[in-house]
Amino acid sequence: MSASELARQGDNSNTPLIPDGTMNGHTRKPAGPKDEDPPENIFLFYPNLIGYSRIVLAVASLHYMPLHPRTCSLLYSISQLLDALDGVAARRFDQATRFGAVLDMVTDRCTTACLLVFLSSAWPRWSLLFQGLISLDLASHYIHMYATLAMGSAGQSHKKVDQSRSRILNLYYSNNVRYDRLYQVLPPTAFANDSMKQQKVLFTFCALNELFFIALYLLSFSSPILSPSLLQDGAKGPGSTTQPGNPAHPVPSVLFASPYSAGALELARANKMDSFWPWVLAGVSFPVMAGKQLINVLQLVKASRWLAEGDREARRARRRLQEQKQH
Repeated sequence: MSASELARQGDNSNTPLIPDGTMNGHTRKPAGPKDEDPPENIFLFYPNLIGYSRIVLAVASLHYMPLHPRTCSLLYSISQLLDALDGVAARRFDQATRFGAVLDMVTDRCTTACLLVFLSSAWPRWSLLFQGLISLDLASHYIHMYATLAMGSAGQSHKKVDQSRSRILNLYYSNNVRYDRLYQVLPPTAFANDSMKQQKVLFTFCALNELFFIALYLLSFSSPILSPSLLQDGAKGPGSTTQPGNPAHPVPSVLFASPYSAGALELARANKMDSFWPWVLAGVSFPVMAGKQLINVLQLVKASRWLAEGDREARRARRRLQEQKQH
């Protein structure tokens, strides 16, 4: 008998299996389920890491905000510009997540609110306006997000707004402004990818909105005089004056009991920088900032109506169900 026949005979033999799963001295592994994909750590995705860095930069800017306008503005601006980078990273590495979207929106709301809180103390005459802007920003985005989760389809992003609901919000969140004339003049190689051919309306509005508030922040360091409401009757001597920078100006401890009071901090900020460029930035960005607040109002109204529509449908369905039970 040849070796091949012996091998076949061994394969076809009725040799019983040993309880440990071996046969003829060879181990046979039991068939098990296929290996599942290892769990992903969503918190360590690249876009979310960028989001964490935005928070660190924002906190650092708040630390320097009271008395260091240049350092604060630089850190705050980098934190806001990274808002565009995390979206690019999410698409590049296919790491778009709901947690990342919420982290991005919450970071935007909190950083803007913190800056407006400081502006309320730096410009006390306009504190009610800044408080209103904080409330409008938080309320409009919260109710818009809630309406999308409650009324939208499963997994629908809050940035996906149908034109039937609002053409303006659809343009604000979804549409891209394409430079078709540049396509006709420049060769295709002038654009590395499609993202360079378009400019998001959302990014433009958000960037100029933040630029306006940064300009107001810088203007608080170039005010020529102190706010009369913050001055106290503590100046001594005939040569005293409330004009900061005047050699006859008394030391802050004479004017203010606490070095951390609003008046003492305003005195420390006064005339720290020239006001020309802050005024230019404020003038250029003001129309877009005003438009952004109108969009917030529109977003609040549309989301409220969407929720009310859902409530009406739910109440109508409940009444029909009760009528069917009665019959």
